[in-house]
Amino acid sequence: MIVGLLFVATVYGVVQLREEETLQMILSVYVTLGVFLLLAARNPSANRSLIAFTAWSSFAHAAVMAVQSLHDVGERGHLLGGGLAFVVIGVAMILLAPAKVRVVGS
Repeated sequence: MIVGLLFVATVYGVVQLREEETLQMILSVYVTLGVFLLLAARNPSANRSLIAFTAWSSFAHAAVMAVQSLHDVGERGHLLGGGLAFVVIGVAMILLAPAKVRVVGS
């Protein structure tokens, strides 16, 4: 639920960052993902794939930010700090994901 709320909170950036069209687009995806994470929190076991997507897409986002930090020295701190935040989110989602339920055959 916390990650869902954090992602939904990025709606502020979508509304306020009028000059940053690319950032608005990615934040709109995170707002949408946040809404679905909040819905998934009701029944995490039934939404394991969404939780896994959130974790692995966070790792991918962190990797892109790390590479960008090599090319944009002026934004290096921002990019590495943001990347670290996405790694923390990814790790938390994996650690807190419900175990896969195994169905015993008859």
